[in-house]
Amino acid sequence: MPSNRIQRINEDIQRVLASLLRDIKDPRVNQGMISVTAVDTTSDLRQAKVFLSVFGQQSEKEFLKGLKSATGFLRHRLGQSLSLRHIPELQFVLDNSIQRGARISAILGDLDIPEETSDEHNDDDI
Repeated sequence: MPSNRIQRINEDIQRVLASLLRDIKDPRVNQGMISVTAVDTTSDLRQAKVFLSVFGQQSEKEFLKGLKSATGFLRHRLGQSLSLRHIPELQFVLDNSIQRGARISAILGDLDIPEETSDEHNDDDI
């Protein structure tokens, strides 16, 4: 479990990156709705894993290439927004948990499970 300071820094990085990702003009990055789901920073603040969820992306490989090319811009703007001694190296990881959750929800919604009536339970209790 990260310390309170690291946790606050993670939340600050997440908040700032969420707004900065909208400013990127690269069409490889602007493929859909991007959400920063989490940030995990090392204790020495040298590296940060940024977990992203993208709804409506066409190409995962091109999206990650676009993010890698925009990393310098993002780190520079992050340094301007946050007062940290070291701005962490950013590593982007795609988080597909939202899509998996939606798929599971759809599967569960499609199941045909008969509802139990209250009369069936009363017969068991006697």
